[in-house]
Amino acid sequence: MPSARLENDGLRIFFFWDLFLKVYDTVRQGGPMPDPLPALVDVRSTLFQQISELGDFQPGSITSATRRCGSPSCHCAKPNDPGHGPHFQLTQKVDGKTVTQNLPSPTAVRKAESEIAEFRKFQTLTGKLVDVNRKICRLRPVEQIEQTAQEKKRRRQSNKKLPGK
Repeated sequence: MPSARLENDGLRIFFFWDLFLKVYDTVRQGGPMPDPLPALVDVRSTLFQQISELGDFQPGSITSATRRCGSPSCHCAKPNDPGHGPHFQLTQKVDGKTVTQNLPSPTAVRKAESEIAEFRKFQTLTGKLVDVNRKICRLRPVEQIEQTAQEKKRRRQSNKKLPGK
């Protein structure tokens, strides 16, 4: 059943003829919009390239803590003393358990920070990749292939109703 709808801004008009949707951009080109599938495949390729260029990465967070050693003669035992530290740690979930690793030097802290930053980039890129792939899957047409002999022989469900008991 054909129908048409004019949006509030008057820029796009959607025509529905049978089951096909044709989008016309009346302001820019005046004709049908190009097929978005090749553009999405290009975006997906770019995302794969960006993922392959990532450096070392790992999930986790870095925390710092100051501690008191417990020795009564140490400076940390005095009131208002900040204690020993800061001591930096990398905390991660591994196989469902929290694992903490001490970071002994500022170099180790910088290395862990860069790896965590790369992991966050990885998460962002994979999220975008999933979104693009979802769009590609929805736009890609279903290929009609010939059924095999076995598929043709497969029993089809009967349309006959069973007699009531």
